[in-house]
Amino acid sequence: MTTESPVAVRGGNRTEARVTTFVPPVDIIEDAKGITLIADLPGVSKEQLQIHVQAERLVIEAEARIDVPADVQAFHTEVEQPRYRRAFNLSAELDTAAIEATLKDGVLTLRIPRSQAAQPRRVEVQLG
Repeated sequence: MTTESPVAVRGGNRTEARVTTFVPPVDIIEDAKGITLIADLPGVSKEQLQIHVQAERLVIEAEARIDVPADVQAFHTEVEQPRYRRAFNLSAELDTAAIEATLKDGVLTLRIPRSQAAQPRRVEVQLG
């Protein structure tokens, strides 16, 4: 007796996990108090996200995982489990120690404020 898959798949059985590294799309918004960086990271959880800052270089690395229950065996897979990586050179006027990060629905938002010395300030004019 032979065991056959209930689904015929053209091109053979592709069950090995494929991993591809993508450069995620990013929007960068600047205002007087700093920058906001918004990156699309679909399928990424907080546990699979790493943000590194060294000197003036910001690196975002993440991996999307598709969890398959332990008692289930995949006989054909085409969905990739992507990795994401993007690096940025930051201005010295940004305060990398004060970066705030949030991840919601696959969208990473980083708020990077300007250092206090780099923020615009109003100068009072004295009469006299």
